[in-house]
Amino acid sequence: MKIKIYATGGSIDKAYSTQKSAFVIGEPQIASILDEANVTIEWEVCSILRKDSLELTYDDRQRIVELVRRDPHRHIILTHGTDTMIETARALSSVSGKVIVLTGAMQPAAFKRTDAAFNVGGAVIAVQTLPEGIYLVMNGQVFDPFNASKNLALDRFEGQNSPVSPGT
Repeated sequence: MKIKIYATGGSIDKAYSTQKSAFVIGEPQIASILDEANVTIEWEVCSILRKDSLELTYDDRQRIVELVRRDPHRHIILTHGTDTMIETARALSSVSGKVIVLTGAMQPAAFKRTDAAFNVGGAVIAVQTLPEGIYLVMNGQVFDPFNASKNLALDRFEGQNSPVSPGT
């Protein structure tokens, strides 16, 4: 099994730019995370966007959907900004025959205190074990994007019903 990973930007890939005195979307961090964890499964990263998710357009989402639909791999992970991750996951619901997992981070992977590596690890396990469908992996849980929300006050994702469990 090979996992195809599409990086779209978001906080997980943010880095501080001294030239701009601001955070910018940098190189995809997921390859470093997987290398540091000595992940032995086969994977490939493709950077398709470098945007904060609040800047994603309808056309960006359509491009993501078409890339995933046409990709020959069955197991797909998308790193994505958390603000509109749910919207992109819902757009991907038209894709069938694949296990698609979206993940990201509330804090950049470059920060000392970040949830990036934990979320990526969860996504790697989820994409290998869940049945065909679209999922979000954040905060140690797997969510159905049609029953999830981002709780800004608590800085986490929550299920409106309950998290997804394999086979549901």
